[in-house]
Amino acid sequence: MTSSAPHPLPDFSHRRECNSIDLGDDQKEVLVCGWVFRYRDQGGVLFIDLRDRSGVVQVVFDMALDAELLKKADVLRGEDVVAIQGVVRKRAPQAVNPKLATGAIEIVARSLTLLNKAKPSPIPLDEHEGTASEELRLEYRYLDLRRKEMQEALRVRHEFIRSVRNFLDGEGFWEIETPILNKSTPEGARDFLVPSRLNVGEFYALPQSPQIFKQLLMVAGTEKYYQIARCFRDEDLRRDRQPEFTQIDLEMSFVDKEIVMRLTERMIQRAAKTAFGIQIDDRPERITYRDAMELYGNDKPDTRFAMQLIELGAWAQTTEFQVFRKAAETGRLKALSVPGGASLSRKDIDDLTEWVKQDFKAKGLAWVKVTENGLESLITKFLPEAAQKELVRLANAKPGDIIFFAGDRADVVFATLSALRLRLGEKMGLIPDTYKALWVVDFPLFDWDYDSASVVSVHHPFTAPVPEDQHIVLDAQKSESLSEETQKALLGVRSNAYDFVLNGVEIGGGSIRIHDAAMQQAIFRLLKISDEEAQSRFGFLLKGLEFGAPPHGGLAFGVDRVLMLGLKRASIRDVMAFPKTQKGTCLLSGAPSQVDEKQLRELSLKSTARPK
Repeated sequence: MTSSAPHPLPDFSHRRECNSIDLGDDQKEVLVCGWVFRYRDQGGVLFIDLRDRSGVVQVVFDMALDAELLKKADVLRGEDVVAIQGVVRKRAPQAVNPKLATGAIEIVARSLTLLNKAKPSPIPLDEHEGTASEELRLEYRYLDLRRKEMQEALRVRHEFIRSVRNFLDGEGFWEIETPILNKSTPEGARDFLVPSRLNVGEFYALPQSPQIFKQLLMVAGTEKYYQIARCFRDEDLRRDRQPEFTQIDLEMSFVDKEIVMRLTERMIQRAAKTAFGIQIDDRPERITYRDAMELYGNDKPDTRFAMQLIELGAWAQTTEFQVFRKAAETGRLKALSVPGGASLSRKDIDDLTEWVKQDFKAKGLAWVKVTENGLESLITKFLPEAAQKELVRLANAKPGDIIFFAGDRADVVFATLSALRLRLGEKMGLIPDTYKALWVVDFPLFDWDYDSASVVSVHHPFTAPVPEDQHIVLDAQKSESLSEETQKALLGVRSNAYDFVLNGVEIGGGSIRIHDAAMQQAIFRLLKISDEEAQSRFGFLLKGLEFGAPPHGGLAFGVDRVLMLGLKRASIRDVMAFPKTQKGTCLLSGAPSQVDEKQLRELSLKSTARPK
C-alpha cells in the first residue's frame, strides 16, 4: 500500500522522456516526469496523459492494483507537475492510439509524487479546447509556450540555427560577437538609445545590425565571420517586424557577389531541409529590381503565381479617357488582370477602392469586367472598340476576368497594384501552397526622397556601386549642386546588392561593401552627410578603410521570418519565445515601464512624461 506521507523527490537521473518509451520497454520499470495533460476517470481506472517536452504517454492508475494510489491520483488536474514510477505494458490491439508515438504502450503506475500543484490555466493548452486571444497568450506566455505548436517552434528554431552553425563551421567561418552598446549611426530606422551613467549626457545605441563592426572585422583580417546576432530597431511594427529580432549575419573577404550568393544559397537550402523538411530551389531564379517593380510592383515579389502588371502608357493615348492619358503623360499607368475576378461584387470593388485610397494614397481604382459580350464598366464609353480589343490582348484576359487600373506617380501605382495583386491572389485562391525562392539583384544605389528633394540610400550607405557605375558616383560628388542630368544619372547607378526572397517575403539581404575610403566619403557627400558629420559618426570606419581594407561583402538572413514561413505561422510573434505586441510592449513583464526618480538622477535624466 502507498503511504499518504509526502514522498521524497525521486532520483531524476533515472528519468525517461515520455516519447522515448516504446514496445521495447514492455514490462520494464520506468520513471517519467511532466505535466498532467488530460485525465479520464473510467470508474475504478484513472487514465492520465502525461506530457513533457518530448511528447505524451498514457499512465494508468488501477484500483484493482493499488486503491490508495488511485485515490491519491484522483486529485490530479491539468498542468499539475508529477513524477510517476511504473511498469510499461503493451496495449491491447483495440486500445492502440496511432496518433501518438507512444500509442502502442502505457505505463501502469506504481508510485506518484506530486511535485507542484497548478492553478487552473487561464488559457487552453489542449489543441481540442479552442484558442485564447493573442493578448492573453502573450500575458501568460510561459503557459502558451507549453502548447504543442509553440514547443515545435522553439525546437525547430534550435534545429535551424544549429544547422546554420554546422554549415558555416564547415566552410571555415569564425563565430565572433560584436558590441551591443555602440555609437548611434543612421541605418534606416530609429535607434534605441541607452543613457550612460559614467558619461553624463551621452548615449549608447543598440545595434540595428552589426554592419560597421563586421566590416572592421574584415579590415582586421578575420576573412570569414558570422554571428547569430540580436538586432534592435525602433520602427512601426507589423506581422514580420519586432523591435528586437535575430539574424544570421555573415561577412567574407576577397569575394564578389556570386561567391556570397552561392554560399548562402547552400546554407539556407540545407538549414531549411534540416529544420522544416522543405526543399528550396537549388538555383533560385534571379530577377532585376527593375523587372520586379515593373512586373510585380515591389522588390520582393511572390512569383508562385502569375498576375503580372501590364504597362499601358502607350495604350492610354489610343483612348479618349483623359484621366488615363494624363496619368501616362505625367506618371505611370499600369493594370492588373485578375482571373475569375468578374465574380467580384460592386461592394467588393468599392471596398477595394477605399482600401487603396486610404493605405496607398491612390486617387481611385478604375476597372472593367471581361464578358462574352465584351467589356463592361462605366469607363468603356471612353474606350474605342480598337482600344478595348488591344486591352484584352495586352492583358491576355478572358471572359470572367476583371482588369484594374492604377494611374499616378510611379511609387503610388506600384504600391497600389502590388498590394491588390497579393490580396486578390489570396482571395481568389490563386497562390499555391509551395515554396518559391528568388534573388533580386541590380537594385538602384540611390532613391529619390520627395520630402527632402535629395537622394537617399536604398539599402545603407556602405553598399558599393557595381564597378561599371562607380565613375558616375565619383564625378557627381565633385559638384556643389546636382543638375537634373546628374540626378538622373545617379538614380540609374546600380548597387552591388542582392536580396533573397521566399514566397514574397524578403528573408535575407546583403551587398558587396565599399572598401575604399574615397568612395565611402563620396557616398556620404551625395547623401548630404558632411565630412564633419561623417567623421563624427563613422570616423572609426573611415579610418579603418585607410589601413588596407580588403574587398568584402556579406549577407544577413532574418531568422524569425524564415521560421514564420517554414512553420507556416501568421506572424513572427508565433516563432519567438517572448515577443512584443504591435505597440512594442511586453504583456508578460510589463515592459516598457517607468523607473523611479533615483535611477533617473543617477543618469542625470528627467522625465517630462506624465506619470501613468
